[in-house]
Amino acid sequence: MSDWLVSIEGTETGQQLALWLALLAAVLHAAFGALQKGKHDPWMSRGAIDLSYGLMAAPFAFFVVPWPEPHMWPIFLGAFIIHLGYKLLQAQAYTKGAFTVVYPVVRGTGPLFAVIGAYLIFGETFSATQWLGLAVLLAGIFGLAVYNLIFLETARDTLPAALALAIATGLFVALYTTYDAYGIRATADPFTFLAWFFMIDGIAMPIIAALRYRNMTYKPALGPLAVRGVIGGLVAFFSFGSIMVATRLDQVGEAAVLRETSTVFAAIIGWVFLKETVGPRRIALMALIALGAVIVEFGG
Repeated sequence: MSDWLVSIEGTETGQQLALWLALLAAVLHAAFGALQKGKHDPWMSRGAIDLSYGLMAAPFAFFVVPWPEPHMWPIFLGAFIIHLGYKLLQAQAYTKGAFTVVYPVVRGTGPLFAVIGAYLIFGETFSATQWLGLAVLLAGIFGLAVYNLIFLETARDTLPAALALAIATGLFVALYTTYDAYGIRATADPFTFLAWFFMIDGIAMPIIAALRYRNMTYKPALGPLAVRGVIGGLVAFFSFGSIMVATRLDQVGEAAVLRETSTVFAAIIGWVFLKETVGPRRIALMALIALGAVIVEFGG
């Protein structure tokens, strides 16, 4: 599998696979965000998810994939620090604000800076048509956030803090997207990066969650939380794993933009599972997001 992935890098087959992997990441990332924002405290959910995927990844890291090259250890350390910063900011944002407001702002901020980062680090460029598509997509994403904001009925008192945290989280999304692309390209076997990344990345948040759990007045039942963690861990593998592989096979900027169609799926999940309102205006804005992604993909 690894040899085949490496063999199709930069080919038309690789580009097509990267497209489908980025869209898969979009669907699963929306589900992942909803799992963290659901009925459990976001810190508890994230701790359970990270513990699950860290334990799942450990056997693959130690016994299945090739051992990382020496130069990979500083890269893993950098990824750990960046992802921890992202998760701390995201959990704070979800604690302060409504999912359908916070999530579009996070996802809307990320792709613009990811495209800029891909240019600075990898020398990737967007055509004029692709920049138009990015503008259309961002208009839809931020329009969705503004619409949700206008009709927001809860958490208005913490809204300024939530929006500031959401923007900061979006910047970290761009940072980890470009950094992870650098990391997965720096090793001969992409699955080596994935296995060791997930194992190392699963260390910090369970500790933070355990400390928070100890000080909680009303402690959640551990059984349902563990189930959410296992489900979220599996979703995380395929969500983050898909986008990382996509950035190795094709352009980082394009994959980052296509993943942000997750905002459409997040709105659907928020409506179906979190009982948040969806109307014709929001449907139109979601269509705008999808249109922008299509323009980016076919404008390259």
